[in-house]
Amino acid sequence: MKYRVVQWSTGNVGRRTLRSIIARPELELVGVWVSSDAKAGKDAGELAGLDREIGVTATTDAQALIALKPDCIVHTAMADDRLMEAVEDLKMFLRAGINVVSSSPVFLQFPYGTLPDEAIDPIIEAATEGGASLWVNGIDPGWANDWLPLLLSSGSERIDAVICSEIMDYSTYDNPKVLFDIMGFGSALDDLPMLLQPGILTLAWGSVIRQLASALDIELDTVTQHFERLPATEELTVGTRTIAPGTAAALRFQVHGVRAGREILTLEHVTRLHPDLAPHWPQPAGKGCYRVEIKGEPDYLLDLQLYSNGDHAEAGVVGTAARLVSAIPALVQARPGLLTATDLPLTTGRGLVS
Repeated sequence: MKYRVVQWSTGNVGRRTLRSIIARPELELVGVWVSSDAKAGKDAGELAGLDREIGVTATTDAQALIALKPDCIVHTAMADDRLMEAVEDLKMFLRAGINVVSSSPVFLQFPYGTLPDEAIDPIIEAATEGGASLWVNGIDPGWANDWLPLLLSSGSERIDAVICSEIMDYSTYDNPKVLFDIMGFGSALDDLPMLLQPGILTLAWGSVIRQLASALDIELDTVTQHFERLPATEELTVGTRTIAPGTAAALRFQVHGVRAGREILTLEHVTRLHPDLAPHWPQPAGKGCYRVEIKGEPDYLLDLQLYSNGDHAEAGVVGTAARLVSAIPALVQARPGLLTATDLPLTTGRGLVS
């Protein structure tokens, strides 16, 4: 049996989910939604960066794609700056009876304890009405800080603390809106960008902490956030942008799950635009890594290095995309509702070995 799939957007992640859908023998691509007239009418193979045509052309007609009644929509549209609109899109798909795997909004990977019930209930109601499921995931938030630490935890005799880190050089990350508008690189240090406004870090990555706490049966007292920014020491070039000396070029933030005054669970990002910046901060394995530390008995330290054509940033995009596509069969077969990582069985790269 093949599952009929529509790809929703073809940006950084969508281009790679397209490739992943096309590569998987159990999936059939039946439609592609794009937001621009410039991409409309183009073949999915071209949009995916492949050297062949697939026979499916992109469209800006959302209702025509919904009318196809696919088994699943792979939703990768940018949501960081349009959160409520993205949630409304997801609810529309669910009410139409279409299952959805999505890379955003990231707080929906595990919203319980982070969002109020009045924000969660309408999504569950839409899923129930349509008899469909929604699963939001990726690499971070995603498998680098849900199944990866949980797998390690199964080998523990005692757990004192869990720390999940992304330690990356973002100078090759091809997303100017995220880098400059949302993360605030290249801006004055006292000019706080969207990401660092009060409560945003705990909204976005608090879901990671809450999910780990739920899976490990930890009662948290609170979830807190902390960040530090450092300036460029010399002029840097990132893509087509120039980062002036003295403006933000390194960011370290932490979201902590606290119990009885102790930071039991930690999500940390260490992001630099040049490897020489902030030498006293944690350093990556290789050019960039996802790190899981479990302190207890025994202590565990796992560094996951990832590369796509030698680039770690692009590999992270591929890892996000493939994770979503791998879950489609399990999601279609799952109960209706808003699902989390631990609601699905272990998904694998079944059928991908040539």
